[in-house]
Amino acid sequence: MTAPPPRILVSACLLGQPVRYDGAAKTVDDPRIERWRREGRLVTICPELAGGLGVPRRPAERQGERVVDDAGDDVTGAFDAGAHAALVLARSRGCRFALLKQGSPSCGSVQIGDGSFTGRRVPGMGITAELLSANGIRVFGEDQIDALDAALAATPR
Repeated sequence: MTAPPPRILVSACLLGQPVRYDGAAKTVDDPRIERWRREGRLVTICPELAGGLGVPRRPAERQGERVVDDAGDDVTGAFDAGAHAALVLARSRGCRFALLKQGSPSCGSVQIGDGSFTGRRVPGMGITAELLSANGIRVFGEDQIDALDAALAATPR
């Protein structure tokens, strides 16, 4: 019996769901994503919603180990809860990869906001991306679909 193809945990906003802090989506239009959807590989989550935050919500950025919104409120607990919910879902559905929204305080895998709410980005990882990576799930941003596709192709079933 052949094992199923590896699954991919995906940020809901990348699949067109209006779940971002401003009520928008950041839909990625790539034929590979549609193919992965048809193959049943995609598992969708918005860690921030899973952590109890609503839509819309105040913008938030990492400041060291904390996540604060632009009013100065500490929302780390919700981001931590969402990250753990994402990890539980990924494990339960057999996800070995994640495709997450770059720049997000939850999902950024290479860069995140610098904590000043000025739009400036710095190298770093969001809370969810960091937890998934620490638990063996390979995380890619939407600007790394080529690398994700190559990693999937190189993964034995």
